[in-house]
Amino acid sequence: MTDQVLDCKGMNCPMPIVAINKAVKSMSAGQRLEILATDLAFKLDLEAWARRTGHKISEFEEGEVQRAIVEIC
Repeated sequence: MTDQVLDCKGMNCPMPIVAINKAVKSMSAGQRLEILATDLAFKLDLEAWARRTGHKISEFEEGEVQRAIVEIC
């Protein structure tokens, strides 16, 4: 179960990360954010963002629409 879903489909780099940063500001530690994205660079961008911010990518599904679950730390 996730606490919030963020639809970033159709957004190109860096807009999914910008949207994630905005969403995370309203969330608390332990909450989970589900992100849907179609940008080809999304996985690499998300991994770099997680390393920089300390949040954890707990799930990632590849496909036409990529799906990630991020745990807020």
